[in-house]
Amino acid sequence: MELKVGDKVPEFTAEDTNGNVFHSQDVIGKKSVVLYFYPKDNTPGCTAQACSFRDQYEDFIDLGAEVIGISSDSVASHQKFSKQYKLPFILLSDVNKKIRKLFGVPTGMFGLLPGRVTYVINKEGIITMVFDSMLATKHITKALEAIKKY
Repeated sequence: MELKVGDKVPEFTAEDTNGNVFHSQDVIGKKSVVLYFYPKDNTPGCTAQACSFRDQYEDFIDLGAEVIGISSDSVASHQKFSKQYKLPFILLSDVNKKIRKLFGVPTGMFGLLPGRVTYVINKEGIITMVFDSMLATKHITKALEAIKKY
């Protein structure tokens, strides 16, 4: 089942960049969240996307929103990726792809790559925007526009 605009985000847990257990209900439903699924750490598109979110992170924070990135990479991979590019936001490790399946994130490139989808979630935990595109850096502009509306 693919989550869409108007759906409530289901609860989930995952390991964060520091190896701690992240509980979605600790953030989702308390503040606006930009949750973005990306294919893989240290690939050109994913690095550009993460660095663009990093460069505009203060804009999201100023609007009361948290940014969270999710891929199936390991915690160790996330730690290296986060440190190398000085990413100020949370990265979640979804090695078993449970969260990706929970959200119904489609695969991209004819099923060869995990999809790249960004969800904007309001303070009530309801999805207000879904942006599905392999154009990595377009996600930041779309997410900022959506956050500004709420």
